[in-house]
Amino acid sequence: MGVKQLPFKDTGFFSKTMVDYLEQSPKIAAFYNEFPSIEGFKKQINAKESSFKKKTREALVSTLEKQYKDVNASELTREHIQLIRASNTFTITTGHQLNLFTGPLYFLYKIVSVINLCEELRTQFPEKNFVPIYWMATEDHDFDEINYFNFKGKKVQWNSEQTGGVGRFSTEGLKEVLEVFAEHLGTSKNATYLKELFSKAYVDHTNLADATRFIANELFGTYGLVVVEADDRTLKNQFIPYVKRELEEQISFKKVSKTIEEFGKEYKVQVNPREINLFYLTDTLRERIVFENGVYKVNNTDIQWTQEALFEEVESASERFSPNVIMRPLYQEVILPNLCYIGGGGEMAYWLELQDYFNTVEIPFPILLLRNSVQVVSEKQAKKLEKLNVSTQELFLKQNDLLAKKVLENAEVTVDFTNQKKFLQDQFDNLRKVAAQTDVSFVGAVNAQEKKQLKGLDNLEKRLLRAEKRKQQDLVTRITELQNELLPNQSLEERQRNFSEYYLEYGANFISVLKDNLQPLQLEFTILTL
Repeated sequence: MGVKQLPFKDTGFFSKTMVDYLEQSPKIAAFYNEFPSIEGFKKQINAKESSFKKKTREALVSTLEKQYKDVNASELTREHIQLIRASNTFTITTGHQLNLFTGPLYFLYKIVSVINLCEELRTQFPEKNFVPIYWMATEDHDFDEINYFNFKGKKVQWNSEQTGGVGRFSTEGLKEVLEVFAEHLGTSKNATYLKELFSKAYVDHTNLADATRFIANELFGTYGLVVVEADDRTLKNQFIPYVKRELEEQISFKKVSKTIEEFGKEYKVQVNPREINLFYLTDTLRERIVFENGVYKVNNTDIQWTQEALFEEVESASERFSPNVIMRPLYQEVILPNLCYIGGGGEMAYWLELQDYFNTVEIPFPILLLRNSVQVVSEKQAKKLEKLNVSTQELFLKQNDLLAKKVLENAEVTVDFTNQKKFLQDQFDNLRKVAAQTDVSFVGAVNAQEKKQLKGLDNLEKRLLRAEKRKQQDLVTRITELQNELLPNQSLEERQRNFSEYYLEYGANFISVLKDNLQPLQLEFTILTL
């Protein structure tokens, strides 16, 4: 097995926002608090320790005890739940949608990042406790984003007409999905495990939240992972003051709108706030709450309230008020003794819009950490890369650029016209000087002729390159096929493949290898050769 690291920016798959954040560019410094370093965590611990209330810890522990009542959890997970009561215990959190059978590979990388960071912090701060948290996005209603996963290029999909928060969805119909999936798995020991895991999760559990908790616990329970289901009245009760303030003052809209005015000058705005960033949630409904003509309403329904009646419902039925993407991070930080949120580039980008909002409502803004990102390369693929003289860094070039580079390196004649273009430009520089001294009106004609001649050289260069590609068709085909294997759809494989492909081949060892090799604070992209 081999392990290599690359700067995230060298893969070409990470945004300017993330590159600037990782490089601690002054341009982005105003949009976060502490950076993910040991010194940053020291300061974050002090801020959270002084602000997080004992009663909130008790509410969290009692909720988790209830949620884990019938879960076959490890001793370490149960120990972690009890440790949350202590004032010197903190959480490291990642969140993810309830994707069918975990969805894309990076689900695993998020959770391993959380577990490994907790272990590193325990070494750095031995007098403190650190608990890894997976926050299930059970209140999400984007079913089309989660109802499938890809396995060896095929889409395994679950169709359902249910509506509302997906965590409450019945698992009805997933037995039939298992039958389709099982046809592709074979009969090996690892295939049998995957079938049993799917069955025990989705056939033996009645709702999607319980099924997802089961899978996360099966894969990571031995490392003490704690899964939080925040669609819970006891937890929502802790959030009531912030819900009321949102409804009355529309504070998140004001603060986030102001932030993104500045943020948008340099970076892509990931999400835009609404005037009220709350949904009304029932077993079959998740719709926006709006304020129109002095009345609060649930969009696309007949439900409406005066402010007094609405506040009464917030107090009596807090579980019906669901934060959207703008307020969910605040809800998380209100109910967890959390230091750091670990997520992908898109998640980090929208968190960066929220710091001023957090400051206004006086909740410590967490450290933001880009999750570990991995490219898996088999030993056979590594040998092919070596034979083709393609480095791991070159692997991430755009395919046309990669092919051009390798064809030129292997060409018997020179196809690079850089020197000729430089010579041509030098000649036209001299012509411009002559034209300017003779008749300045000729300068435009010289410029036009230069452009024409350079374009002609470009076209000749492209024609020669195409000819070389035809001549080296075998090389072109082999490189193309190999890159397509490693980067399906010219994208990072972690966004395309499901963990079951690698589990089928490597078994539980695949997770062990991730656990042993991912280093969250290294802040680099990892290439694993298995």
